[in-house]
Amino acid sequence: MDHGGPQQQQQQHPMEQQQQPYNPQHPAMMRLYEVQREVASLGPQVCTFSGLQNDRDYKRLERELTRLLLEVDQVDTEGKPELQGARKRAAQEVEGLLRYLEENATHPSRLVIEELSVEARRLVDELIVAPQRSGGVAEINDELVDALQVLVLRLTQVKTEGRVPLRKARYRALTRLCAVQDVIEGRTQQQTLSLPLSGETHEAVNRINQVMVKVSVARGQLVALLMGLSGRDSCAHLSRILTEMQVELDALDVSGNGAIRNYRKQVVEEINGLLKHLDLEGEGDDTRRYDLAQNNSIREIESVRAHVSHLREGILRHCAMGDLSFRPKAELQSLLTHLDQVDTAKNPCIREARRRAVVEVQAAITFLDLREALARRQPGPSEHPSHRAVWQVLGSLSDLQAQVLGFDGKRVDKSYMILEELLTKQLLKLDAVDPQGDESTKVARKQAVKFAQNILNYLDMKTDEWEY
Repeated sequence: MDHGGPQQQQQQHPMEQQQQPYNPQHPAMMRLYEVQREVASLGPQVCTFSGLQNDRDYKRLERELTRLLLEVDQVDTEGKPELQGARKRAAQEVEGLLRYLEENATHPSRLVIEELSVEARRLVDELIVAPQRSGGVAEINDELVDALQVLVLRLTQVKTEGRVPLRKARYRALTRLCAVQDVIEGRTQQQTLSLPLSGETHEAVNRINQVMVKVSVARGQLVALLMGLSGRDSCAHLSRILTEMQVELDALDVSGNGAIRNYRKQVVEEINGLLKHLDLEGEGDDTRRYDLAQNNSIREIESVRAHVSHLREGILRHCAMGDLSFRPKAELQSLLTHLDQVDTAKNPCIREARRRAVVEVQAAITFLDLREALARRQPGPSEHPSHRAVWQVLGSLSDLQAQVLGFDGKRVDKSYMILEELLTKQLLKLDAVDPQGDESTKVARKQAVKFAQNILNYLDMKTDEWEY
């Protein structure tokens, strides 16, 4: 900004001169400008750092920020208000970055991500890496596959509050664990193949069999790399080994033998399947990877959710008026079909987003089903009292579900606590119903309990603040 020439400034009142920005050429101001430039350089690194306090990059960033803070404190302001204000602002900026760095590295969600990652590493090390390292055979079974899938689901549901470092940490852990799943699934499929061929078939078969053994070893090495259990090995080293295997296979003369050519093709595909996972070193650094807001599948899911929200408003509005003519069940069913066709690209976060959208659609459908059932119900004089009691609870649950469908708040809200308490009371009422041997009552009570639990789960899902 132009503050006028020297003559103009000399004509100003002394008090007016004191209100003008301090001389930018002053040594103290120049030093503060240098600090600001360094802060501007470190800021993006701090804002995207997704590790823990014991990581090398964390310690480097903390050290450099602490140094800048000390330099700011040592700036001599000569008692000038303008310099004091500039120094204070610089100190606040550095302190803010230090605070943000620490908050993300020690955030409860970040610690949960690390705990789940450690559990995954323990499983993989115990059942795959350690046996192979000692010359044994990896124990890949359904229990391992199921355990890894549970960890993937738990990671998917970790809340990140929209923080970039937490989203990156979750994405990185998920990507690596999903890659391990893919490698293990490849191994499981290979075990069911009628391979390798007999070495007596053709001299090239012995060479291919030898490569197959190397591929099996490389698979274990890849899993170790992905889970941080590789020691001195690197992705580049393993990539060279796999590429050399491809070259060796390409050089084989299979003499037009179809079976051997197909065998070689399968082994090459095995190698390509491993190679595609070797670019994970920088995984999560690209915002387009972990920020799914622009993902086409997520856009489809969000479009369906918006449509469901519109239909839900219509359903609640008509029910409030006692009008049951609005029955968009066919439309809701078509949305379920649409969601089923959404391509998740094996991304667990997209799968979770789709699952939640499916739950929203199903909640609207079950609400309509119960409303229709209650409207059609014509109990006779011979109806069992216990059966009638179950239906009375279902009537109350239908009213509560309408409130849950329309709820748009948080778990700390009083309305949430009231809804949760009322739903729990209905479960207690169902628990108190004595079927007295009546089979229809037993079935009805079991269905009502499941219905009440589904409403509670839906309420929890609406308020758990999860985001992809």
